[in-house]
Parts: sequence; C-alpha cells; structure tokens
Amino acid sequence: MTNAPLSGANLRGAVDLSSLVRPAVPATSDAPAGGVSRSATDATFTQVLDLSQTVPVIVEFYGQGIPASLAPIIGSYEGRIAHATVDATANPQLVQAFQVAELPTVAAVVAGRPVQLFAGLPAEEEVRAVLDQVLQLAAQQNVTGSIPVGDGDAEPAEEPLPPLHQEAYDAITAGNYPAAIKAYETAIAQNPRDQLAVAGLAQVSLLARLDGVTADAVRSAAAEAPTDVEAQLAVADLDVSGGHLEDAFLRLLDLFPTLDPAGKNLVRARLLEYFEIAGAEDPRVVAARRRLTLLLF
Repeated sequence: MTNAPLSGANLRGAVDLSSLVRPAVPATSDAPAGGVSRSATDATFTQVLDLSQTVPVIVEFYGQGIPASLAPIIGSYEGRIAHATVDATANPQLVQAFQVAELPTVAAVVAGRPVQLFAGLPAEEEVRAVLDQVLQLAAQQNVTGSIPVGDGDAEPAEEPLPPLHQEAYDAITAGNYPAAIKAYETAIAQNPRDQLAVAGLAQVSLLARLDGVTADAVRSAAAEAPTDVEAQLAVADLDVSGGHLEDAFLRLLDLFPTLDPAGKNLVRARLLEYFEIAGAEDPRVVAARRRLTLLLF
C-alpha cells in the first residue's frame, strides 16, 4: 500500500519523542560524520535529534526483506537534508514512537520534532515533493543549515567508552537488554557515582520491561485494575516510552498515598528511574520530585 505524500499543512503533526532525548550511552553512527546517510537505533537516536537542529532529517524504517532506498534521492539535495535509516525489527522503541504500522515507513525530524510523512513506496517525483515540503517546514523553524556530503570533513572520532559502558552499548544494539543491565549494574557497583551508568541502567531497564509487550493489553489491564501496583507501573512505562512523562508521574503519584509500604517502595523506585531517564533539569521531573518528597514526609 502507498500513501500519498502529506500536504504542507499536515506536516506539523508529530508524535512525542521526548523519552529519547537522553540516551543511555553517547551516540555513534555507522556512517562517516560527514556523510548525509547514517544508521540510527533506539540507543543512538539522540544523534538524529541533535542533527535536526541544523538540517531536517528523513528517518526511513526498513526491514522484513525491504531495504532502505531513499539515500540516492536525499543525497541529491547536497547536504540540505540528512538521512537516517532504522531497522524496524531491531528497534522497538523507535517503532512505537513513530507509530510504524508497515514497512517501509518514512518520517522526518525537524528541530527535534518528528513529523510523519508516508508509508509504502511512492514514485520518485512524489518523494521529492514531500522532501520539498519538509524543507519549507524546516525554513519556518529556522532550520536552514547544511552538512558535508563527503568524507573529507569527518569529525574526529569520539573517545572510547569505558569497557563496561561499551559492553552495555553493544548489548543494547544487539537487543540483549539483560546483558546491558548486568554491565551497568557492575559499573555502578565499581563506582556508585557513575551517573552515566545510573542513567543507562534506568533507560535499558525500561526497554527490557517494554520488550514484547502489547500496548493495548497493558492499558486494558491497568483500566481493569486501577489499584494494582504492577498494572499501573506497566502503563506508566508505556507513557514514559511515548514521552508522556506528566501522565506517568500523575498516575503513580496519585496512586502512591493508597499503597502499603511495599507498594510505595515499588512506586518510589520506578519514579526515581523515570527521573534519571528524563534528566534532573526537566521541569516535569522537578515538579514530580517535589510532590514525591511531600508524600514521603
């Protein structure tokens, strides 16, 4: 099935990717830093969000025998548009965030905000029409930069990660969340002040809990058992993964006073994980932490 390219007016509709703003580990790319095309994963998508402040980034989801195919077209824009490919079979968080229902699916990210474009395989002239609309939207957002199209201007390689962090990163990329959790836990045991490992552990723990779950089933279970701690924690995970932090915080903080001590400990621990994922400077975290403190005392 091929969807017609969206009109300019519809290019403003976006899903919320705020849960991906803070990665578990520093972002890397399989493509040269000076290239237009690169791969992206659940763990490295912050690179795309950062790049989208300079140029619009087209995100192409592929998989199930369908390869990514837009690189030649995007390359013809000579650095005014970047291209990120995502293996939909290996990156469930991005699939959920972009509401991918079929492959290929193509979206854009402009100034940190994702925009749904089309699914299927439109003709080249239709694709170019959509890309031209994305450039118009980017100009409205003052995203009018360009990136090098060759390899000559590649940035220096980043310093290597500490061994346990690299082990966790490799495990996340492979979808082996238990191994990543173990690596981060070991790093924290060796250095309790390792804040990167603490944040990484919170992020990958969320990914592990969401692995294989069905959103409809989780939300139905929570609706049927509004006082069940595990059911409410599960739906809060969904909210956080979709960037709806306030919904998750409100749900758990409203539930907190009704719980026994064991339940309160579970909710408190989960909230602290969410705070790490979002970052202490997030105003939603500041407000939720303040309310949690009042509830504890």
